[in-house]
Amino acid sequence: MIWVKVLSKQEVEQEDFVTMVKADGRKICVIKNEGQFYATQNTCPHAGGILSGGWCKEGNLVCPIHRWEYNLKTGRGAEGQGDYINTYPTELRADGLYVGFKQSLWKRFFS
Repeated sequence: MIWVKVLSKQEVEQEDFVTMVKADGRKICVIKNEGQFYATQNTCPHAGGILSGGWCKEGNLVCPIHRWEYNLKTGRGAEGQGDYINTYPTELRADGLYVGFKQSLWKRFFS
């Protein structure tokens, strides 16, 4: 697993938020909801909405386009949606928030 710093210590101290960051060559949606941190893909699989423009509701991330909902912990879509979003582990450290990515076999052997 590769851990990439995505937010500074000052940024993680803010109130709850939904924002986009760039990490490991990807745009990631980082969420602080009820004091907990989550990281997901930034594009809604339903219609391509930008999830970092959405909001949280009852433990779900809501897409701003059609209001489809995804569980912050598992990435599963709401009942009847039949889809999901990728989620990534987060780790709060003394200097900020880190997101974990699995290293691809290509990078592992040829970097």
